[in-house]
Amino acid sequence: MKRIDESMIRSTGDVRFTSEYHYAVFEYWRSAKVLRYLERAGVTELGRVLDAGCGGGGMCVSFAEEASAVVGIDLSDRFRDAGTRLAAEKGVTGIAFAQADGASLPFRDAAFDVVLSHAVIEHVAQPLEYLRELNRVTRPGGRVFLQTAPYLSPHGSHLPPLHVPVPLHLVVGRGLAFRASVWLARHAPWALDVPPNGASFLTDARAGRKKTDDLLYRVTVRNLREHLRAAGLAILREDLYVSGTVRRLAPALAARVPAIPLARDVLVGNMEYLLEPVRQIRSEAGHVRGA
Repeated sequence: MKRIDESMIRSTGDVRFTSEYHYAVFEYWRSAKVLRYLERAGVTELGRVLDAGCGGGGMCVSFAEEASAVVGIDLSDRFRDAGTRLAAEKGVTGIAFAQADGASLPFRDAAFDVVLSHAVIEHVAQPLEYLRELNRVTRPGGRVFLQTAPYLSPHGSHLPPLHVPVPLHLVVGRGLAFRASVWLARHAPWALDVPPNGASFLTDARAGRKKTDDLLYRVTVRNLREHLRAAGLAILREDLYVSGTVRRLAPALAARVPAIPLARDVLVGNMEYLLEPVRQIRSEAGHVRGA
């Protein structure tokens, strides 16, 4: 589904945390932007696609409309009702889901032409192992798309914003900011600048599911580049998107931010990468595990 429909992205985004199915529908419409990114980067034939952290499976359904086959994996079985239902509604075939660990993928070497990792790696406890697995299952000449955000940025913090625009995680530190956000979500949601169904943090906190911080990899531009290099993945394209507020208020500064280490980790709200496997990863048994 290559057509970007901003009105559908907004409307489905407003209710995306109502249920897992609602989030899958939002992912379905939003994924047109990923398809457009890949197309502009020269990836015109998708072939066999892996979504290595598919969540509810909405992106898989969208990609299955354009690719020869799509497989989505996730640690939980969130896709079981959401993704399968959406695929049936859209009449999409050539799609499969599996419950699996991204750091130990149950697929043969070089099995996929394109591998997707959208808003996943920040929740991975072993990011280097995860990236090595993405390398291993991508064929020679294939492409890996990775999206994330620096953990110091408001978007990358995965914490709900306050009505008073104070970056709590920068003021009091990650641990205290997380605990304070959980308390506010449960006892004073009016202090948070999000609609009732506009953030999973709220719904999870209210249901008592937000007991531990799920931001497991504290991404920075520097450490992500280092992990990519160590995993044998070459950066073909790196896009660092500075926050809209900075672009509006200080366009000259915005142009310089990506080159300033600390500033970019606070002011870059989105990072997108097009990657290519450039060396072989070998298993302990000595067999080739990548390209």
